[in-house]
This record gives sequence, C-alpha cells and structure tokens, in this order.
Amino acid sequence: MRYDGRHNRNFVLPLTEPMARYVGRAAGTPAIVRLRAPNVLPVVIRTWQEPDVLAAIGGALPGAPECLARRNGSAVHSHVEGTPLRRLSRDGEPVDARLVGSLMRTVARMAQIRKEALPPLPGARPGGDKDSRGFLRTLAHLADRQVRQPNWAEFGGLFEALGVPADALTRLAERVPAMARRPYTLLHTDLHRGNLIVSADGRSVAAVDWELATYGDPLHELATHLVRMRYPAAQWEQVRQAWATAMEESRPSAVQGLAGDLRHYVAFERAQSVYPDVMRAARSLDDRLDDQSLAEATATVHRALEAAAEPLGFARVPCPAEIERVLMRRRDSRHRRPTAFRPVPALDWVPDKRVPEHPGFPRDAVRDALVAEGSAPAGRVFKGTAHLNSVVRVPHLDVPVVVRRKVASFCRREPSHLSEHAVLQAIARSRVDVTAPRVLALGTSHGGDTFAIHTYAGPPHGDRPPGHPVNGLLPHEADGLVYQLGQLTRVDHAGLDPLPGTWDFYTWLSQQLVDLVRGLPRESRQVAKALGLPDAARLSEILARHRVTPRRHALLHGDLNPWNLVRHTQRDHLALTIIDWEMAMVGDPLYDLVRHIHLTPTRPEIRDRMVRQWESVLPPEYTRDWRRDWRVYRWVEIVRSAYVDLDRLVTGAGLDAPNVRRAVDSYAMTLAAATASLGLPARATANPYLVRAFA
Repeated sequence: MRYDGRHNRNFVLPLTEPMARYVGRAAGTPAIVRLRAPNVLPVVIRTWQEPDVLAAIGGALPGAPECLARRNGSAVHSHVEGTPLRRLSRDGEPVDARLVGSLMRTVARMAQIRKEALPPLPGARPGGDKDSRGFLRTLAHLADRQVRQPNWAEFGGLFEALGVPADALTRLAERVPAMARRPYTLLHTDLHRGNLIVSADGRSVAAVDWELATYGDPLHELATHLVRMRYPAAQWEQVRQAWATAMEESRPSAVQGLAGDLRHYVAFERAQSVYPDVMRAARSLDDRLDDQSLAEATATVHRALEAAAEPLGFARVPCPAEIERVLMRRRDSRHRRPTAFRPVPALDWVPDKRVPEHPGFPRDAVRDALVAEGSAPAGRVFKGTAHLNSVVRVPHLDVPVVVRRKVASFCRREPSHLSEHAVLQAIARSRVDVTAPRVLALGTSHGGDTFAIHTYAGPPHGDRPPGHPVNGLLPHEADGLVYQLGQLTRVDHAGLDPLPGTWDFYTWLSQQLVDLVRGLPRESRQVAKALGLPDAARLSEILARHRVTPRRHALLHGDLNPWNLVRHTQRDHLALTIIDWEMAMVGDPLYDLVRHIHLTPTRPEIRDRMVRQWESVLPPEYTRDWRRDWRVYRWVEIVRSAYVDLDRLVTGAGLDAPNVRRAVDSYAMTLAAATASLGLPARATANPYLVRAFA
C-alpha cells in the first residue's frame, strides 16, 4: 500500500527475510518505507533529522514509530497500527472529544522528555529555554531564511504582485510583543489529521511523521495544531481546555500566559502559511490549463492571504479576480516556455486601435513581453496604489520595457480625467524636452485583462529598482523638473482638453474636491464629521469664498509626488523622468508646482529656487499674479489631503504604497493644518486612529 504526504512517499510493505534479520523483526511484519518526494518545495522549518528524533523519543511516547533503518535520505519505520484520522473525520468536521484528550495527553508526555535526551540543537535559543518572545521571533526569522528566501527567485515576483513584500516576516519578528515565560519542550509542530493514527478501538491516537519536530515554547504546538487540524470554530475552546488540563498535570508552568499569548502563535502560523499555500497553489497550475484548477488555486491563495493579512500587516487583500489574473499570467508564462517535448502555444492578445503598432516594437515583441511578465522576478515587479508594473526583457531589444496593468481592486477617489496613453502620445508628438515614457503597445490579454507597455525609466539593465527623490529634490533635480514644467506649456493639448473653450480652473478644481468628499464611503464621512471636517455642502460654500486669477492653461501632470519622479543614472540637465500620467489634466500650471511641493519634502532653499526659476522659465501668461494665488492652491491641497488620507486610514486603501504610508503617518499634522485653514475649531477627538476604532 502507498500513501503520500507533502514531503514523503510512504509504502507499507512486509519485511523480507534479509531485511527482517537486519532490523531484528519477524519476517512479514508490516513496515513503512519512507522516500523523500521529488521536486518538493522547501516550505517548512526543519530542526533535526527525523530518525534522530525517533531515536530520542523511543519508549517515551506510546505509539510513536521507530526508525528501523536509514540510508541516503530514505528510511524504514515501524508500522503504527490504526487508521489515519483524516479517513474518519474531514477538515472542518469536529473531532471526538476522547481522541482530543488522548492526543493532548501525548503532547503532555512530550513535555516531560528532557532536553538532554534530544538531539543537539543546530543553534542556541535566545534568552535560554524560557524566552517565549525570543522563540517566536526566532521562528519568524527561520521561516524567512528556510522558506521564503530559498523560493524567492522562483516565486518572488508572484508574491510582489499579490502584495506580499520580501520583508514581511522580518517585520513580523520586530512586532512580536512581550509574553509570559514558559519552559521549552519537545514539539511535533505538524499534528494534522494526516499525521494522527487512531487505534482500532477508537479510544487513543498516536502521532507519526516527526520530521518537523523542534524544541521550544509549548504554545507553538497548540497553535499549529489548532490551525492545521482545521477544527470548526466551535471546537477551538474545547481543544484549548484539553491541552491546558493535560499540561497542568505534567508541566504546570507551560500554561502560563495561555489566554493572552496563544493568539500570537496562531497569528504566526497563519502568517507563515501564506508562503507554502501560495507556492503550492501556483505550482499546481504548472501542468494544468483547465479553468477548474485555476479557480481552485485562486480560492486557496485568497484564503491564505486573508488569513495572513492581519499578522503580516497587509493594507488590503487582492480580490479573487485580481488573484486569478496574476496566477493566470504566471501559468501562461510557464506553459509557453520552449521545451523539447511540446510546441509552444501562442499567447493571444487583442491590440487597442488607439495605439498603432510601434515600428520598433511589433506584435511579436508584445507577445514576448507578456510571456516574460508572468515570470518576472521580485526585483522587477513594482506594485503601486493603482498599477502593477513588471519590468521585462524581450529578444532583440537592448533595454527592458515595463508592462503596466491596473490593480483590479483599486478604487481611486481622485478621478482620472485624461487617458494616459493619449497624454504620452501628445507629449511625443509635440517634440518637447520632457522625459516621459513612450507608449509601445496597448491592448487586452488572455482573460480580458487590459495592459500597456511603456519604455522603462529605471536603470537601463533593469537589474535594480529605480531611484526616487523621496527625501526631496537635489538642486539640479529641482532645476530639471521646473524646466520640464515649462516645456509642458508647449504641448498641444487641444485634442486632450475635455472642456473646450474658456473655463475657470479653480472653480472646476473646487467642484472636483466637493464631489470627492460627497462620494466618500459612509464610514469615512462619519469619521470626518467626528474630526470636525465639513460635509460636501459646507465645504463648497467655504471654497467659493476664494478666487484665482485666470491664467493660460497647459498640460499638467497632476500628481508630482516623489515616487512619480525617477532619478537618472547619469546626471543631465533634465535629471528626472516623469512617470505615471494617470492623473494628468489641463489647467493652471501653478497648480502642478504647488501640488508637487505639497507632496514632496522640500527644503525652503529648494522651494525658493524652484519658484524663482518657474517664474523666469514660463511665459508671463502662465505666471500672472502667482504670488497671490499660491496660498489658495496650497490651502486646497491641505484640505484635499485631510479627506483623502483620512479615507485611506478608514478603508485601508493603498496603505501598502510608500507615498500613501508616509502621508497617513503624518495625518495629525495634516488634520490640524486643514481645520485651521478652514477656520474651524479642532476637536478634542483629533486622533484619527481612535475615531476610526469607534466609527
């Protein structure tokens, strides 16, 4: 008989005469031959070799298997008589209380095995043998070192696309709180239904498969068991009580802090499980192209991300549709790698006629870029608030390109007024001295997912991420940006402007802000009211008190935050490439300058330098009366940030993007400035996190 686990293939066979003599058992006695399964992902934390553990616990635990022989990664174990629990009770179903009690008594016996009887540990545990916090932090670092890092080259791009950053586990280790001290004990750490054998009389249960055993805080054992057994929620308390009862009889100090500390270990188990669950789901599609397999993998990944979201601090979890598209792109990419065994199927895509075929980037190059996108490594996948960007190389092209896709679940509160491809085409047609990406292709790929392919603004070899002036512009960068703002006034925007004729930009901008506030979710509006921010009607009245001098309109970028500015690898007079033109608009050029300075840490001397140069570079019809109107736009941006950043705090939208995180971290100052500029009193409950908790 054969049965396979996640890491081993197991064959139940009778001992032959020679083998029986070798191991000292009777011929014909059933035994288990364990062979390491081929191509197994390294997705578990290992401390010892399993035969060494079994030798150490021999005779101390009833029902535990014995290692009869071992050689070159294979082993022969004694056969534990009984039925695997998974055949009697499926995941999600309750387990008989007698079996739970029997298992917990076995766990309690494990706690009595002395450390000296166990194999040597491959590294000292921090803080001695009672430091619970140190043990959990060590687990997080071991999971990063033994699970994430070995697989990052193959799966890192997938995790980045799903919003799981490379440092998620190390940041989790930093957040581990102080916990009660408990004596370390022997731990099995993999007590799920497949590793539990129920006796013939149904009264006792034995544990097999000890290859993940370790030595540490006994609460870790309880947490992994609760999560991996997939008990119904109603049975968790019963299991917890059974564990506590058994441990109090054999090792009372192991129960200290149970009520407060168990949740930290449960959170870690759910956090680290995201890596094996996602990788196994993705691997399951490597030899399958059917929709059912894709749907099952999508559901598995979505459950894993939702379970890990809180402990790993995810700002949001991708929706199933977004996950499915990410998995589909990876699957399609791997299925289209040339092999000697099968032809490579073509990857279908439909071009958008608004962007004609680029002479230097034909349809075959687009197809190559889409195939490469699905297997882009982590260092070349950048996820922003609204887009997923994958930097890829295609044959016969010396420089990388970037495939841009909109994040399916992202909801932009500030609307886009112009199509990005149309804006970039207008800049290219105008032949102005503005360093912006060029549009190479626009279309819809397999599955109905739209994409754009742009030239890449980062380092020319694509071997490291682009640099951004996150701490402010250098003098030559400030000069280069202002020069490019001047060049934007030369772009022919007649075909872009959605409002033909003469119109008042400030009135239009004010109405956009009022509409934004009116369209906020109810929860965000409630918190805004609690913090003293006016509703849409009142805000409209306040904004109408101001007027701005009419100036000639020009093409504006609309969102010149530092992450939309890419530093050039070689110093030149332009210094920066301006990317992400999704919020471009036509309007007053002064607004672009004011919004940039509002969104970017700017030293006073750099601000003064930019303002002086801006006034001298732009023609007078774009700068008239700017000094009087500067404060009006500055005030509008402070008020806008008070609403937008509050909504991000309440909904969690975009919090994984660095520009958003920095904005919300300074929200207390933004709120104070906004209420003061609106002439409104500050509320005593001005802590947005506190108000959010009660909203």
